[in-house]
Amino acid sequence: QVQLVESGGGLVQSGGSLRLSCAASGRTFSTYVMAWFRQAPGKEREIVAAISVTGGSRYYTDSVKGRFTISRDNAKNTVYLQMNSLNAEDTAVYYCAGRRSTILLATSAYDYWGQGTQVTVSS
Repeated sequence: QVQLVESGGGLVQSGGSLRLSCAASGRTFSTYVMAWFRQAPGKEREIVAAISVTGGSRYYTDSVKGRFTISRDNAKNTVYLQMNSLNAEDTAVYYCAGRRSTILLATSAYDYWGQGTQVTVSS
């Protein structure tokens, strides 16, 4: 079993930055692909970024490329999402998720989920 806990959300002005953290339990964290998803009111949950087991491969959805950076520290069982140049369209609940082996984009492909952390960007 894997337990994930997100932190770092909050209220920020347009153009500002936040860093989200996801702390994982278990001794097998380094064997999991990790990802960040987000869901805004009235919208479907969508993948934002993902990172491979070793950190050698990363995926970003088009709307965040050049602004967001996903990283991981396997020694600390933690994955991060650095978010820069935030705008109102980034407002959502952000979720940390994990799965085995391969980066996939669908929500249904991920087996482990955190409770979510709210990010609100004001104009």
